[in-house]
Amino acid sequence: MLRSTIVIAALVLLASGSPLAQAISPASGPVVSGGLEIGYFGGPGFQAFGTLSSVADGFPMDLRLALGYTRVEPGLSAEARRVFINDATNGIPEESGRQMDFRMDMLYPVQVLGFKRAYVFGGPRHVRFVSNFRYIGGNEDFDVRSNQWGLGGGLESHFAVSRTIDLVVQFGLDYYFESTLSGHDTKYSPDGDNANGRDGYTYEDADEAIDQPKIEPRIMMGFAYNF
Repeated sequence: MLRSTIVIAALVLLASGSPLAQAISPASGPVVSGGLEIGYFGGPGFQAFGTLSSVADGFPMDLRLALGYTRVEPGLSAEARRVFINDATNGIPEESGRQMDFRMDMLYPVQVLGFKRAYVFGGPRHVRFVSNFRYIGGNEDFDVRSNQWGLGGGLESHFAVSRTIDLVVQFGLDYYFESTLSGHDTKYSPDGDNANGRDGYTYEDADEAIDQPKIEPRIMMGFAYNF
């Protein structure tokens, strides 16, 4: 009888929303949002992202994962040809560049510039960069690639459009560490461990010829949907 009374009393307390009920009831689960942004990151591009809020009771930061794609400047076509292939000058050059970036950020709410919902963010980055050089009439078509790790951060603000949709504006800056540049059958590494280097060229020459990411400003705008 006593046990039944205790159980019934506990159920009544939980249902009543009393301070005791709030103390012993489990916290609400994480909140998930996702969205799409477009903007500038070394060139025009876009990113898709997902954010996890209220990760744990009392934990002040949100976690975001994002995947982006950007069209970028590839570098200097004539220099790239000399450094990675040969000294030929025939053919009409065509060039293009692209990169895919993966990023993880921790977001911390701040009060700044009067924005109601502003965050500072920062975390690790990884970018896969590809530049393509094609010489029409010169029988040359090759890619130069690099995979780089980096760090970045910035400031963003959210503006409610509706109960479930936010406008997101983001300003950031990323820094990427030097990485091996590989093209054709040639490789140049920051530590000097090169393979099939051309005519005594070094990593510094390859780095000057190819516009792999270094210090990259980031300006993005888009929408987030709160599930």
